[in-house]
Amino acid sequence: MVIIRLSRGGSKNRPFFNVVVADSRNRRDGRFIERVGFYNPVATEGQEAVRLQMERVTFWQSKGAQLSEAVSKLVKNAGAAVA
Repeated sequence: MVIIRLSRGGSKNRPFFNVVVADSRNRRDGRFIERVGFYNPVATEGQEAVRLQMERVTFWQSKGAQLSEAVSKLVKNAGAAVA
């Protein structure tokens, strides 16, 4: 199954997450199909915290991809910010 999930990067105590489309059998930080955005939970006021390519997320969802719980919250918040 294809899943849209977070892939962790950054250093210790400074997490940075890429939002990726991946096969569910691959490791969390392993091989992925496409990067569709990022999430920076420790972004300061002047920095961008979330960027998502919503057209690519909806494309992959139309192909049957499932959203992880964390990504579904990010998509919901990003959709509310746009509207």
